Amino acid sequence: MLVFEMVIAAALRSPPNTLALSALIVTGLVLTHLFAGQLRFTSIRRSRWLSAASGVSVAYVFVHILPELNQHQTVLDRLNIRVVSYLEHHVYLIALLGLIVFYGLEKIAKLSRQGRKGEVTSPGVFWLHIGSFSIYNALIGYLLLHREEPGITNLMLFSCAMALHFVVNDFGLREHHKYSYDRIGRWILAAAIMVGWVLGSATEIGKPAIAVLFAFLAGGIVLNVLKEELPEERESGFWAFALGAGIYTTILLAL
Repeated sequence: MLVFEMVIAAALRSPPNTLALSALIVTGLVLTHLFAGQLRFTSIRRSRWLSAASGVSVAYVFVHILPELNQHQTVLDRLNIRVVSYLEHHVYLIALLGLIVFYGLEKIAKLSRQGRKGEVTSPGVFWLHIGSFSIYNALIGYLLLHREEPGITNLMLFSCAMALHFVVNDFGLREHHKYSYDRIGRWILAAAIMVGWVLGSATEIGKPAIAVLFAFLAGGIVLNVLKEELPEERESGFWAFALGAGIYTTILLAL
């Protein structure tokens, strides 16, 4: 109950219009993590719905987040930092770093399952995975309140894409960690979203830091979606993926 008290306390400090909506959205994202396991994605059903959700997430990255990285690149270019001054496209390198980090986490989880006959990861890998995704979820919760393009419409587009993205992530994490994820992991990840949102409502960091966070998030989303879609054993649905991506792209371009 502590995390819900944190949401209420932070909400009371926010402007009235943003408060109710953002509090409602963050609660919805939390419930998505807690109850996504109740959805049974098996065989063809899994292929259609999870692939469509993956398509929405990827569409949001390529149509909305990546164009924003151009604006973030301008922000970082203004910094007088010797190390990054040699990196012409450093904001995209940060996105690449996000992709590499989560690719590494996925490989570690798979290797751990192979060493334990493919059933479940070791406790150490479980905590590494949950700790990393907690930071990832907290970042998403924080960015609910600190995006390059504010406004209710952009907030709703971001929230919808992230909710479906959480469903995809939930499926992959549960496959790796089984009972440990249901018993502990999903609760930690749900709380992390709230913690990120509370931090976002209480603090405000500079635009360069937002640029770095958004770039890292973009790379992480791309990897976490594609790792669920590309392996042959996933039985993913191309047309469902394409339909989800196409419909959400149309919405993003129309608004």
